[in-house]
Amino acid sequence: MKIFVRALLGASALSFAVSGVSAETLTIATVNNGDMIRMQGLTDDFTEKTGHTVEWVTLEENVLRQRVTTDITTKGGAFDIMTIGMYETPIWGANGWLVPLDDLSEDYDVEDILPAMAGGLSHDGTLYAAPFYGESSMIMYRTDLMEKAGMSMPEAPTWDFIREAAAAMTDRDNDINGICLRGKAGWGEGGAFITAMSNSFGARWFDMDWNAQFDTQPWKDTLEFFVGMMNESGPAGYATNGFNENLSLFQQGKCGMWIDATVAASFVTNPDESTVADSVGFALAPDNGLGKRSNWLWAWALGIPAGTQKADAAKEFIEWATSKDYIQLVAENEGWANVPPGARTSLYENPNYKDIPFAKMTLKSILTADPNDSTVEPSPYVGVQFAAIPEFAGIATEVSQEFSAVYAGQQTVDEALAKAQAITNDAMEAAGYR
Repeated sequence: MKIFVRALLGASALSFAVSGVSAETLTIATVNNGDMIRMQGLTDDFTEKTGHTVEWVTLEENVLRQRVTTDITTKGGAFDIMTIGMYETPIWGANGWLVPLDDLSEDYDVEDILPAMAGGLSHDGTLYAAPFYGESSMIMYRTDLMEKAGMSMPEAPTWDFIREAAAAMTDRDNDINGICLRGKAGWGEGGAFITAMSNSFGARWFDMDWNAQFDTQPWKDTLEFFVGMMNESGPAGYATNGFNENLSLFQQGKCGMWIDATVAASFVTNPDESTVADSVGFALAPDNGLGKRSNWLWAWALGIPAGTQKADAAKEFIEWATSKDYIQLVAENEGWANVPPGARTSLYENPNYKDIPFAKMTLKSILTADPNDSTVEPSPYVGVQFAAIPEFAGIATEVSQEFSAVYAGQQTVDEALAKAQAITNDAMEAAGYR
């Protein structure tokens, strides 16, 4: 009898519905990434198990951040669940703007969440958002083009190697760019990439007294290297390319290398979506021999705004979407290579997943990103590709716009760095840091 009951509970693991909760319609804001789109296609499973229905508001990354930030700070109440990340979650949790996720069901197994993800989505030890997927960043590259160039990708390459390889793989006559990288304005788009890259060049956003550091040689080295490499070997118009634009270019066979979110690995190796699926290799994000690589740490997670009247139903959805059972559901429908990565320890212990080509490199990249020690010189902030202070999003959005203007040829590196220095110091002084 006990075996039967246990099996029944396992089969309906998402009957962790709160007893007596009536059917609700949940409004969820999310990003237009492939894993989120896939989740929307599987939502009928959640409705069948709980009776709750879902209305999706799917937005481009920069727009999503703006919409959910405005809604939660003004208590607009437009959403019952928000897709947020490691930057917003601890700050909003500390402000009391999110519902604590401290009463998730035993079946959900919160202890199985990777410590790096749980830590980044908590404040004072309390989880405020559950990771749908976790990521770092790594190199995805065309093995056939690397071989044609007569080169071999190391597991842990330097930036100098990447620049040399990009030039060797570039074939303008056949519309092949040696490297595709984010240049799009936005603190979480091109801003995230250039900040992570700058860590490996010895740069940082602030010194220990919260003084901006854009007037230092490491930032100048970072931008000059980036612009030089992209002008040599990058696609035209890279100043407006973000994650989705570069993903499309890579899948079409127009990039020799792409350094971006580890979560992209399943898309570039999917033969139904990628023309180069059978010739993709993976390596750690580059370094410069200074002790820091240029990989970031992030999770797209689901949180509940404190103003919702549907918190119980929202928790049911979060348990469904970030559970072990959801991973199994995706595997059954889409194959193990397409399950949401980087969130649960058990996934990397699963024999069905261990041999996925990018699984080990994804986990290694996640484990080598340390938000508490991300820069060569000491810094006063937590975060790899961001500084976890409330003012950062606004400041970094403006700074990234100045950098994108350089990529577009509208100003020089020196002009952009001078403006970034002034923007950042003015904002930090106004906020009382200095």
